[in-house]
Amino acid sequence: MPRSERSPLLLAGLLATAGVAHFATPRPFDATIPRGLPGTPRAWTYASGAAELALAAGLALPRTRKAAALATAAFFVGVFPANVKMAADWRHRPTPQKTAAFARLPLQVPLVLWARGVARNAEGRA
Repeated sequence: MPRSERSPLLLAGLLATAGVAHFATPRPFDATIPRGLPGTPRAWTYASGAAELALAAGLALPRTRKAAALATAAFFVGVFPANVKMAADWRHRPTPQKTAAFARLPLQVPLVLWARGVARNAEGRA
């Protein structure tokens, strides 16, 4: 299978893994939820996990791939504040944890670009 055909499935796998993790071990995700959001952090953790699973399913199916990829790009932008909060909260942790938290911030850019590329490659396909 050519790389361009694997790309949406790899992105779907990434999202599915993250979605399952939100349900399997929600506590670390709860801690990243910005305090200003209404509702409980756990509700946002589960909603985010469900969104990731839905996006993964949409990316896996050629008929819904373009819309799901565009939604995935928007999702990656939307969760950026949680990543910023995590980096801020972890700024006093040991260096490896702090480095991981801060490294996640610029990684959002290639994720958004990846999702946009999947959408672009899905254009015109049924």
